Amino acid sequence: MIAVALSRGHIEILQFLRDRTAVVFTFFFPALLLLLFGTIFGSESSEAGVAASRIFTASMIAYGVLNTAFVTMGSGLALDREDGTLKRLRGTPMPAWAYLIGKALLVLLLSVAEAAVLIGVGVLVFDMPLPPAGHWVTFAWIFLLSVVSCSLLGVAVSALVKNARNAGAILNVPVVALQFVSGVFIHPMSQLPDWLEKVASVFPVRWMAQGFRYVFLPPEAEAQEIGGSWDLGMVAMVLGVWCVIGLVLCLWTFRWSSREK
Repeated sequence: MIAVALSRGHIEILQFLRDRTAVVFTFFFPALLLLLFGTIFGSESSEAGVAASRIFTASMIAYGVLNTAFVTMGSGLALDREDGTLKRLRGTPMPAWAYLIGKALLVLLLSVAEAAVLIGVGVLVFDMPLPPAGHWVTFAWIFLLSVVSCSLLGVAVSALVKNARNAGAILNVPVVALQFVSGVFIHPMSQLPDWLEKVASVFPVRWMAQGFRYVFLPPEAEAQEIGGSWDLGMVAMVLGVWCVIGLVLCLWTFRWSSREK
């Protein structure tokens, strides 16, 4: 069955690459936002003396992962459910988990490519130095937990999408809202009302962005975080909890057909 999952993943990747609009929007929209924010605010520095362009680059990796994993997974499942792809696959020996692993392989590949594009923009356009070798280990586990949690939540939320044509609009509402309250577009988060900080702390995006800032920003930038600490233990715990929540929601909400109860 592993071979079946890998084969499905290969098909998902080929289908995505044939959709030029999806390729351009997925890869270049977050990069375009980074270029805009970095260019407009790049000359500004935080109280820690870190250029705004570096802060945006690190933070927007979280946006790239959320946009790629959550939206791609959610809209992809909604479309497959609506056009009958899932119904046809149900009549084959392919189990649900093999189909989802195939989707997950696509999401993982896209997320890695998206992160590479954003880091490339930061390095080549905004002269952001690459982190020391030890920080890449931290990047790896934060990145993996982020992709898994966002993908699982995308699967769960896809059950709420009744019309695949509206999937992008529906799924992008929480994506955009969370960017503004989670320290991606507005940093430091102390600029936000206390109640918004508390709301953002419940969701994974705030912790994803904080973890990626630890990887790419100098130690003195730590003072700008809530509580004055990178708090990587909390980053791991919150993302891990959301992985479990996402898995439970997937098992509860996954349907082969929109007509299933």
